[in-house]
Amino acid sequence: MSGPGPTPAREPALEVDLRSAVPPFEQIRAGVTALVQTGHLAPGAPLPSVRALAQDLGIAPGTVARAYRQLEAAGVVRTLRGRGTRVADSPPAPAADEVRAALAQAVRAAVAAGWDTDRIHSAVRDELDARRPD
Repeated sequence: MSGPGPTPAREPALEVDLRSAVPPFEQIRAGVTALVQTGHLAPGAPLPSVRALAQDLGIAPGTVARAYRQLEAAGVVRTLRGRGTRVADSPPAPAADEVRAALAQAVRAAVAAGWDTDRIHSAVRDELDARRPD
């Protein structure tokens, strides 16, 4: 993709576990929300097209479209005809369930990477310490 402006963010990647009891559209919604709230997706950043994300995740485009509609209804993203879906300029503050979803996603990624409990706890402590005022 060429031209001015940011390119769609690809890292960290969204993942969908088709074996999970959580529906894929909800996993996408929670994952995008977590990426926005943690700053991995900045305001105005474009999201992949519905078709591109569906192909990347190996799911139906309608599933991604449903997640994007819910994200738009929640004020996390905005969709402009012909310009795609972008992170909202002022995304809403995270709700408790969204924070838990973001934490759960981070823990799943750490476990999948082979991290043990002590290493995960240490990483969380480091993140908290980095955000404490001096």
